[in-house]
Amino acid sequence: MATQHSQSAARIMMAPAVILLLGWMLVPLTMTLYFSFKKYLPLRGGDLGWVGFENYTRFVSSSSFWPAVATTLIIVGGVLVITIFLGVLLALLLDQPMWGQGVVRILVIAPFFVMPTVSGLVWKNMFMDPTNGFLAYMWRAFGAEPVQWLSQASMPSLIMIVSWQWLPFATLILLTAIQSLDSEQIEAAEMDGASWFSRFRFIILPHLSRAITVVLLIQTIFLLSIFAEIFVTTAGSFGTKTLTYLIFQRVLESQNVGLGSAGGVYAIILANIVAAFLIRIVGKNLDA
Repeated sequence: MATQHSQSAARIMMAPAVILLLGWMLVPLTMTLYFSFKKYLPLRGGDLGWVGFENYTRFVSSSSFWPAVATTLIIVGGVLVITIFLGVLLALLLDQPMWGQGVVRILVIAPFFVMPTVSGLVWKNMFMDPTNGFLAYMWRAFGAEPVQWLSQASMPSLIMIVSWQWLPFATLILLTAIQSLDSEQIEAAEMDGASWFSRFRFIILPHLSRAITVVLLIQTIFLLSIFAEIFVTTAGSFGTKTLTYLIFQRVLESQNVGLGSAGGVYAIILANIVAAFLIRIVGKNLDA
């Protein structure tokens, strides 16, 4: 059992890391709150004084605010559905013995290590280009007219790009969960005559519930701040402007730091609401 002296020593040794972490999180948040109450235009007069809640009112009353929130939630929801559904299928396939299993697993996981900007540019120029893209050649091979993906089907295209990058993460977590399943349960069910679907429904899927919860929570946190893929593909056009991209426009394109900071506070509030909702609905599986 740890003594009071050893506990005090542990706290002292952990203090620098904790202080650094708190500073790393609290300083940007404090500055965001500070500027959200000021009219600060770097290239048009600088600091023009305090304006109270005017920035918050202007940002939420903007015609782009609620469509941006809806777009953000649609993208997050679409990516979650695709990555979890395909992640379960890929995890089941990769768990089967096959030739070159290690190489296949590395290839499946590899897209997760591609930077979002590079991922967006690769899909935009190599796959979705209506003239020289791979999908355009496939369409022409079947005698069809190539699709203008980023303009005619901008939202599905963006969801596809982001899903491609996050699918390896979901697959890795779910594959690890499947490999921790006791094989004797599967063998016993198989000997009792249970079909593959019954084994999946009553044994494998309940076992994956905690892993699916982890994937939901982690991916949602990161997907709410999606930006790079939008920036290099659609630039927020064709109904793909998320809340993060709207904040970018207010800060850099409009040069209104105060208005953008107010948008950042709204983004934090939205992230906390979504996280609280997910924890309330599915977080109970973590304690199961």
